Amino acid sequence: MSVEIMHRPESPNGDGDTDKQTLYMLGGVALVVFGAGLILSNPNIRKYLGQLGVANIASAALPDIEKYFRLRAM
Repeated sequence: MSVEIMHRPESPNGDGDTDKQTLYMLGGVALVVFGAGLILSNPNIRKYLGQLGVANIASAALPDIEKYFRLRAM
């Protein structure tokens, strides 16, 4: 019975493993987001990132990104 479940036929359009691969990819993305949240919840890491000025880099890049999207929308 379990062997029959594991060897199910491919879908009609021929993308047999696509569902499984999509599930693995989304699971990996969820683990990355969860791990980043755990790291950034540490007060020592927050203090270290504050000293590096990561927020300053992001705020300096924001006008360039907005300009890019305006040009692209034209």
